Amino acid sequence: MVNTEESPPLALPAAAVRRRRWLTVLLWLLIAPFAGWAAVRVFGLERGYPTVQFIAFTPYVAVVSLVPLAIALLTRRVWPAVAAAVVAVAFAACVLPRWIADGDAGVPAGPTLRVMSVNMLYGQADPGHIVRLVRDGAVDVLAVQEYTEAGRTALRAAGLEEILPDSATYPRDDAGGSAVYSRFPLTGKGYRQLAGGFMQAYAGVLVPGAAEVYVESAHPCAPMGRGSDACWLADLAAQPAATPGGPVNLLMGDFNATLDHAAFRRVVAKGYHDAADAAGAGLSVSWPDDDRWYFVGVTLDHVLADERVGVRKVVVHRVPGSDHRAVFAELVLPKAGG
Repeated sequence: MVNTEESPPLALPAAAVRRRRWLTVLLWLLIAPFAGWAAVRVFGLERGYPTVQFIAFTPYVAVVSLVPLAIALLTRRVWPAVAAAVVAVAFAACVLPRWIADGDAGVPAGPTLRVMSVNMLYGQADPGHIVRLVRDGAVDVLAVQEYTEAGRTALRAAGLEEILPDSATYPRDDAGGSAVYSRFPLTGKGYRQLAGGFMQAYAGVLVPGAAEVYVESAHPCAPMGRGSDACWLADLAAQPAATPGGPVNLLMGDFNATLDHAAFRRVVAKGYHDAADAAGAGLSVSWPDDDRWYFVGVTLDHVLADERVGVRKVVVHRVPGSDHRAVFAELVLPKAGG
């Protein structure tokens, strides 16, 4: 007679049970730092050294956060997989929009303005290369940081003033110098002194057929350690707001901050959009770009455009002699009287 009763499942050996438990514990321990990082990024909780510095590398951490998710799925750990998936989605929400262009819906039917920003690294950047980028890109307005007297002389000798004849230039022997060069006439030239010691040159730009434009070469101090976090926050907070009922504002420069910094997102929220983010180029790194640094790059250099401005494209270019890449943006301005 055949026994049709099912046999009871075999119990796992005690050693196997312990191994499974330890693997689960280790998986939770692997997920925990990614969950903490995601929480800091999502809620803007970075405070001082070293979290301010580390949070700039969020795009790379977002990619690595997929590892515990893959392990949880492969080992069939349901709740760790759910937690890892939530973390991955949080990172994706923060990072992926920079990779996706906003489209042409917001581009007004107005004049085109081509702008570029470059940090000259104490005036040492190759002036001929900068002038070549200006000429090849038909740049109308150039913002310069770490602008020295030697840098001004070299740019003049390389022919920059033949292409961009009007300028607001304030050189200094340290990293605090600043300049704006323009193909079009400039008005209201001047500079602002930030708490961190850097200057920011500014001017109105008379673009034919466009609404009044205000350009500033931005350069907050760098958060190099505990002693500079305060000036970094103060300098970012001091960046001018856009004026929806006034001139079209453009802030261009080395902000020493990325879109993963809450302090920088507060600047953008003053009526701007990040041109690279709008163009789907927000993950293009700009620093470091020389042999002095041995870690992955981040996006410190930005063109912030008034929300009324359309963005066609954003490209970064290497500049020999500088540790930053130049940022080029092709913008579309509102028409005069529009």
